[in-house]
Amino acid sequence: MKSGFLPVRLAKGNNDRRNAGDDGTGTAVITRTKPQTKRPNLYRVLLLNDDYTPMEFVVHVLERFFNKQREDATRIMLHVHQNGVGECGIFTYEVAETKVTQVMDFARKHQHPLQCVMEKK
Repeated sequence: MKSGFLPVRLAKGNNDRRNAGDDGTGTAVITRTKPQTKRPNLYRVLLLNDDYTPMEFVVHVLERFFNKQREDATRIMLHVHQNGVGECGIFTYEVAETKVTQVMDFARKHQHPLQCVMEKK
């Protein structure tokens, strides 16, 4: 039934009437509540432009950590270069935090000052 109510039949001759919804006709209504689930907050992962990180390195980061194809990675890299900031993707908090950490660690390992941040969408 669409309303969320389920009719329940009690066995005939059952003197035990535990269900307060029983009206003596042998039928009771049980309500079933659906738990309300809330969608998780989403976060934008952004790359910030600097004057030292090579463009090809930024493209490589986008391909490796954000699974971007070469064309999309190049487009995002150029957007970052021209506008100072560019969006790599939108993720839940834990995923965004992990990607920011991975990018920052990878950039430091390769001695680049590339900055990656996240912001609530």
